[in-house]
Amino acid sequence: MRRGGEIRKERRRGEREPGLLAQLRRPPGGRDARIMLLAQLLDRAGTGVWAAACVLYFTFVVGLDAGRLGILLGAAGVAGIAGSPLAGHLADRFPVRSLLIGAHLLRLVTLCLLLVVTDFALLLPVVALTHLGDRAAKTLEMLFATRVAGERRATYQALSRSSANAGYALGAGLAAIGLAVGTRGAYHVLILANALSFLVAAALVWRTREPSGRGLVTAPAAGAAPEALGAVPVGPSPWRDRGYLRFVLLDIPMNLDDSILAIGIPLWLVGHTTAPHELIPAFLVVNTVLVVVLQLRVSAKVQGPRRAAGAVALYGLTTLLCCVLLAASTGGGAWTASAALLAAAVLATAAELMRSVSSWELAVSLAPREARASYLGVAGMAQSVQKSAGPLLLTGAVMTAGPAGWLVLGAAVAGLSLVQRRAAVRRLDLLAGTPAPAPAAAA
Repeated sequence: MRRGGEIRKERRRGEREPGLLAQLRRPPGGRDARIMLLAQLLDRAGTGVWAAACVLYFTFVVGLDAGRLGILLGAAGVAGIAGSPLAGHLADRFPVRSLLIGAHLLRLVTLCLLLVVTDFALLLPVVALTHLGDRAAKTLEMLFATRVAGERRATYQALSRSSANAGYALGAGLAAIGLAVGTRGAYHVLILANALSFLVAAALVWRTREPSGRGLVTAPAAGAAPEALGAVPVGPSPWRDRGYLRFVLLDIPMNLDDSILAIGIPLWLVGHTTAPHELIPAFLVVNTVLVVVLQLRVSAKVQGPRRAAGAVALYGLTTLLCCVLLAASTGGGAWTASAALLAAAVLATAAELMRSVSSWELAVSLAPREARASYLGVAGMAQSVQKSAGPLLLTGAVMTAGPAGWLVLGAAVAGLSLVQRRAAVRRLDLLAGTPAPAPAAAA
């Protein structure tokens, strides 16, 4: 009996997923995926540098007041919303690889313009184009991953998230050095460091390979007709697909963990609790470490669209618990508030881990294969809209209402997550029973 138990243990041990480092060395998609993950790491490192420095740069170097800075960042957010569908539309007609290189070079040019442009009227289009290129690049990376990783896209997404978070942390650390110096020249060095990351990322993407056929985001099936490989794919429009638009609309509140962690928890700590302000950097540390360590394991548990739909419901429950802790953090002393806020940050990160897998998997699985690029471009709008509307929702409504605001928000997200889960399962059933999805699916 003991020998049989040992055999079963060995079998289970052999069936375990390889670790993070082993997966990074041999990711789904092989050589091209490995190059793209490196490009994303360097890209996000540069983005982390600029994200940590941009507000201070525009305030102390350019001299913008709070009102004009808000207008600048708001306009950039609106431009970012357009980046995802534009990238998806173009990816149905041109190679994803070439478009991604173009997005990196666009950001390179606009960021370098910040070195010489200080007039507010000129800064508006420059910063807006930078954000448009940023959102377009993220959508194109998702399309590229769909192409190279195939059915193992959830594993690739986990590796991508881990690489991106490591890059952001590295960039924030580098930015701290420049911010400590605080001179105009130091800020210019930080801008150039971000621009250099775009240049290197573009060079790395250039080394990858594009499959035959313009606009393809999945490799051509074996035995496909030669004439089909060179044709531009024609499929239904996501803008006339009510079922998919419903998914995208419901996916917006399923991204609120981002604003809760980055804006809601820090501002709630400062304005409504007795927790020390020095605790705020710990939220980013907790988030970064947990995502890097756990994203691959979570993704291994959420393989396939139906498990992804189930993870949406877990997202809602986790967000509700996070909001309950935030509401309760005002009732005790500094130690109690600190513990509640740290636990809320852990739960917000857990929600992020599930959202990054479920949103990605459902966006791909609910889209018809022949028009997947344009559909995923529309799906990418959910995150962009949340980044623009989420901070306003939290600061203008939730925190104004006090602890009750957090409870209402948590309950609303939990309820909408159940609606999203049910709608996703219904559409999956429809797609499984329908050979070719109609342009205006009502599911």
